[in-house]
Amino acid sequence: MTEGQNVIGGPLEPCGADPVTGFYRDGCCNTGPEDVGNHTVCAVVTAEFLAHQKAVGNDLSTPMPRYGFAGLHPGDRWCVCAARWRQAYDDGAAAPVVLAATHERALEAVALDMLRDHAVDVPADPGALG
Repeated sequence: MTEGQNVIGGPLEPCGADPVTGFYRDGCCNTGPEDVGNHTVCAVVTAEFLAHQKAVGNDLSTPMPRYGFAGLHPGDRWCVCAARWRQAYDDGAAAPVVLAATHERALEAVALDMLRDHAVDVPADPGALG
């Protein structure tokens, strides 16, 4: 596992604990050699982003109990694959991003300017991102 820097040069901050996110399910967008999907972008998912992901074959909203996955809802913070976030960006459906919780490895697939354009401070009620 590679802990470390976020995309803005500071220490990587936690992304989400409810549900617990991250490739390693440690709440952070940590990565390592076994993370071939590069789950490094801390996104605050929106209804539009979830619908887009489902349409392109990456269903993040349907529960999968056998994997302990309850499905995501608007406002959840989730470490998404950098290439999937970029695909949503290119299609006009990018989710807001928490830069301090986005691992620097995301820059392999996404330009920092793209992430900054969608940077967000998480509101007190993230469910309002519906």
